[in-house]
Amino acid sequence: MEKYRVLLVDDEPLLLESLEILLTYGGMEVVAMSRDGKEALEALTEHPADIALVDLNMKGMGGIELISCMRQQYPSVKILVLTTFYDDEYITAAIANGADGYLLKDSGKNAIIDAICQIMEGRTIIDSKVMERLALLMAGKRTGGKGQEMDIAMKLPETMTEREQEVCTLLTRGFTNRQIADALFISEGTVKNYISSIYEKTGIHDRAKLIVALKG
Repeated sequence: MEKYRVLLVDDEPLLLESLEILLTYGGMEVVAMSRDGKEALEALTEHPADIALVDLNMKGMGGIELISCMRQQYPSVKILVLTTFYDDEYITAAIANGADGYLLKDSGKNAIIDAICQIMEGRTIIDSKVMERLALLMAGKRTGGKGQEMDIAMKLPETMTEREQEVCTLLTRGFTNRQIADALFISEGTVKNYISSIYEKTGIHDRAKLIVALKG
C-alpha cells in the first residue's frame, strides 16, 4: 500500500492522537496535526500533504471555509471530511466547496484507511448515512415538500438524450447503478456508459458533485 502523507485537522486533541496512531499503524505518514483551518493552511506551507482529513465544526476557521481555501491554494491536496455531522447544510457545502469524500467518525479504522486509498486513486467516497441524507434532501427538493414531482434544478445540456435525462433523475433519488439498471430494464454496463456520457456533456466528472449540481 502507498504511504500517503496525511494532514489531520480537528480541534479534539485526543482524536488527533488516536488518528495519528491509527494511520501510522496503517502505513500512512502523518505530516502535521492542526487544531483549526488557519493552522492547517500554515502547516501545508511547511509540510506538503497528499490528503487532509478535515473536521467541519471547529473553533476559529471551520472545515467548510478551510476546504474552500485549500481548493484555491493547494488544489492538488485531496480532502476527506471526517466528522460527526451530516446535516444537509454541511453535506452540500462540503461537496460544493470541493471535498473529495465525506466520512463519519464512527466509520471505523478500516473504513478510514480504505477511504484515503480510494480517494487517492481518484474516487469519491461518501458515507452510507450521508448518502441517505443526500437522497432524502434531493427527494425533498424534487417534490418541493408537497409530494408534487419537480424538474431537475440544473439546466441540462441540449445534447442530453431522453434516456440520459432519466438516468439523471434516478441519480438525484440516490439510486445505485444496479438500481438504475433494474428501473430502466437495461444492463449495469449500459448505465455506466450513460453516466460517462453525462459526465462529458455536463463537464462534471464526479458522481457526488453531479448529484449536488442536478438538485440545485
